[in-house]
Order: sequence, then C-alpha cells, then structure tokens
Amino acid sequence: MSNEKHPGPLVVEGKLTDAERLKKESRYLRGTILEDLEDGLTGGFNGDNFLLIRFHGMYQQDDRDIRAERAGQKLEPRHAMMLRCRLPGGIITPAQWLAIEKFAAEHTIYGSVRLTNRQTFQFHGIPKKNVKPAHQMLHEVGLDALATANDVNRNVLCTSNPVESGLHQEAYEWAKKISEHLLPKTRAYAEIWWDKEKVATTDEEPILGETYLPRKFKTTVVVPPHNDVDLHANDMNFIAIADNGKLVGFNLLVGGGLSIDHGNKATYARTASEFGFLPLEKVLDVAAAVVTTQRDWGNRTDRKNAKTKYTLERVGVDTFKAEVEKRAGMTFAPTRPYAFTSRGDRFGWIKGIDNHWHLTLFIENGRLLDYPGRPLKSGVAEIAKIHQGDFRLTANQNLIVAGVPESQKAAIEALAREHGLMESVTAQRENSMACVSFPTCPLAMAEAERFLPEFVTQVEGIMQQHGVGDEHIVLRVTGCPNGCGRALLAEVGLVGKAPGRYNLHLGGNRIGTRIPRMYRENITVQEILATLDELIGRWAREREADEGLGDFTVRAGIVKPVLDPARDFWA
Repeated sequence: MSNEKHPGPLVVEGKLTDAERLKKESRYLRGTILEDLEDGLTGGFNGDNFLLIRFHGMYQQDDRDIRAERAGQKLEPRHAMMLRCRLPGGIITPAQWLAIEKFAAEHTIYGSVRLTNRQTFQFHGIPKKNVKPAHQMLHEVGLDALATANDVNRNVLCTSNPVESGLHQEAYEWAKKISEHLLPKTRAYAEIWWDKEKVATTDEEPILGETYLPRKFKTTVVVPPHNDVDLHANDMNFIAIADNGKLVGFNLLVGGGLSIDHGNKATYARTASEFGFLPLEKVLDVAAAVVTTQRDWGNRTDRKNAKTKYTLERVGVDTFKAEVEKRAGMTFAPTRPYAFTSRGDRFGWIKGIDNHWHLTLFIENGRLLDYPGRPLKSGVAEIAKIHQGDFRLTANQNLIVAGVPESQKAAIEALAREHGLMESVTAQRENSMACVSFPTCPLAMAEAERFLPEFVTQVEGIMQQHGVGDEHIVLRVTGCPNGCGRALLAEVGLVGKAPGRYNLHLGGNRIGTRIPRMYRENITVQEILATLDELIGRWAREREADEGLGDFTVRAGIVKPVLDPARDFWA
C-alpha cells in the first residue's frame, strides 16, 4: 500500500475547512459552552458549541422517531446528549459501575448503558440540564469523558485477555500511559465541568497543537494471537511482543481506517501498514511522533480525506515512517513475528494463569437495559455489589466479570443466570455486531442496532437449512458509511444506504486482516437474504476444512480480494 513511486506533497495547500476556523477560535476548546449551559430556551447547544462539545466527549442528538411529529407541533427536536466515557483498555471497577448505572436510571431519557466497540460505555439521552451533573458524577468516581470524540486521539483500546493476566496487565498499563500522554492539555474541560478556576497561564498543546488534529485518531494496544480490537480499523497500533511471557516491546502498525463516503472514490477503507519494532522505552516518543506527523501533514482542506490513512497514501509510507523516526529519535527494527488466530470474545467461564476466574457475558449490541423477563442492567448492578475484581468492556460490545476467586464463582453465576445474562446463544449471534444508528444517531441512513437481532435470526435459519448451524460468519451492520460498526472488516458487511437498503460487502476474513469488497449495491433486506442463501449453500458444499465464508468467497472467485485499497477498493 506504499505510494513511494509518486509521493505527493507533505502538506495540502488550499482553503481550510470551517472546522479549522472553529478550533482556532475556540480558546482551546472553551468556546461559549459555559454560557450555553445557562440557555434554557433550547435543549441543544448553539453555533460552534454544537461541535465543540464533541471534544468534551458528547454528541448532540435527537430522537429521529419523533422528529417529524415534533416539527408538526412547531416544537424543536427533542435534543439530548450522548456522552461517551474515556476508559483506556475498558477496565472499570464495580463501584464505578454502580454510579454509572444509577445515573443512567435517574438522569437519562432511555435509562440504558450502551457498551461500545471501543471498550467504553455511552449514555444516550442526557437532557441538557443533566449534562454537567454527568461529568461531575464521572469525576467523583475517577473517570472523565475528555477526548472521546472529534479531532483528538480517542479512547485507547487494549486486547481483553484475562487468561494471560501478567502480559495483559503490562499491555493495559501501556494503553493507559499512551492515553494520558496524548490527552489535550487544555484546562477547558476541568473549568467547564468540574468548576475548576481558570489558571492565569497560557494554554499550550505541545502534541495536539492549537488547532488539534485534522481528524479523529484511534489507537490500540494488541496482544496476539487475539485481534479482538480490530487493529486495522485504527490509525496507530502497538502489537505486543513478549519473550517468555514478558513484554519486551511492540510492533507498530499505522494508517488503518474504515470510514468511507458513498460514491466518493477518493475515500476507501484501508488496513494499517507495518513500520517495525520498537522497545518499551520509546513507546511514548513514537506515539507522539506519529500523532504530530499526522497533525502537521494531515489534510486540513477536506475532512473526508483528513485521516492518517490518506496522509500515508499521499506522502508515501516510507516518508511518513522516516519522519516518525526523526521525531522520535530512533530507528525501527524489523517487524518481529506475530500471528492472529481469532478476534471474537470467549464466552462463559475461563480460568486465568493467576488462578482467578473470568466470566464473559454476551450483551447483544452492547445495550444494557432491563427487558421484560431479562433485567440485564439490574443483573450487572447486583453482580457489582458483591464482585471484588473488576469489569472489562470488550471491543465486541460484551462484558467480562474479571478476577473472580473460586469462592465467589457460584454466587456470581447464579446472579448472571437469574437476570438473563447467561442465556445460550448461537455462535452466529456471538459474532454479529452493529452500530447504534436509529433513532439517535444523526448520521444514520439505515437501521443497524434495532435491525440486527431479527436479521441474525434469519441468517441462523439459512445456516441451519444448509447444515452449518453450528458455524459462524463474522457479520457486521453499520447504519452509514462512517464505519462505527466495523462492517468493512467483516466476512459479511452491510453498510446502510437508505431505509431498508444496504451495500453488501463480502470477502473479509475471520481474523480481521482483509477489507471486504462491495458485492451488491443499494439492495433490500430480502435481496441480501436471498444472496446469502445462495452463498452459504455454496460454502456449505464446497468449502475446504475450517475455511470461513470470507476466505471461500475469495478462493471461489466470487469476489476479488482488496489488495491495495487506495487503488482497488472501488474496482
């Protein structure tokens, strides 16, 4: 994927986007958010603040199911905020969880806690008057929402590996260090949400810069052989390399990303490029070097081409890598051997090498709510009241009750079963995922979270008919082309195009290292199911031993593999 033969300019010249003006004029992310909080005439934020609050971990949304009805009543949309916590590596204490669960029940419209595929949780439906209390509640329990959205390094992911506890702990500590190192240094967040006094000093952003990054930036720490964080969806990835179970350094991969723009062939999904191996003492220097290089070279004239993946393709991978080496004061060693064998979560009880037990619970779509006969949210709260370990949110929207001693195992399992948290589900359902989409996401073009459960049931029926009901396909649905559901790293990926219509992508693989190709464009659900019926039938009859559907579609010539996304993603 290197573009060394025809490298482009290091900096794209031209008229800057309005987002650049907004950031420059924001007074280091303060804007007039404080004043806006006092405006009771609207449930939303005004002007630039609508976008500035994203740097503080929030998106302004409204319930699109009732938007037309409210417009007919001459009412503004029912504005409410989605707030996303910063939670490096997805680890949270039972005490923190209980505070979160209580806030969701008492201060949000929907009452739910949504586990995301970026190893954190979101509140949906926070009225404006409850926004500041939300940030203060998080602060009281040692958490925050800083830098979980917009043009900064977002929540840092880390492989959820409760079995190799020592190695996982080392990797997790690095995820936290990287997160802290790359955070915005402005005091705006503390001033606005925690009522901290303004310090009479000049704000500085030595890593992110006065106008922050050109676009969002995502980072992972990965412990092979488990690619549960989908590293190729991320800008910067540190792959743990161990020697006798001890972490000795990381391989660095840069420039992954899945977001596209329908019909815009200047956009494409891209897997990350290998830069090489680095020792532990250079991790923070390298992280800062990658971010500052993207800060300085990223495209600030076109937000659709502003991500790191486009910078690498424009300037060339080798040029970008050499600049990182220069800024970090080091030279990458050759990439050390690593391999991935899986990326799904391992459900049920698993015993770690530390002799503690870990219970992975399947949470469909990550939505924790009390359903009739299945009080999931209450069940997690009851577990939290007696659990002495921690919780780990996975990058597949599931929940691990981690660090359970033998003496507590039976009691925690009893609570999980009593509240519907350990019901049997198929391998197919365990390996299916969707973004939130309707009714709250303003970018949604088609259903995703609400659509997925019944769609999986229909796919399960097709698989049963063809004798592969015990198998699974990595299936992802995203309601728009922005990539939140990671459909463009699935074996079967649906990307929303319009209500009830999707682009169907095929040919990814089970371990998440290949981009699937668009097979059919803008088709109905029934057309998708008919296509899958034919494909699954062929797969069941013609596959080789242990061959996944994605690999089969490539080998059988049903789709060509995407080998060079910048040039053949749309081919």
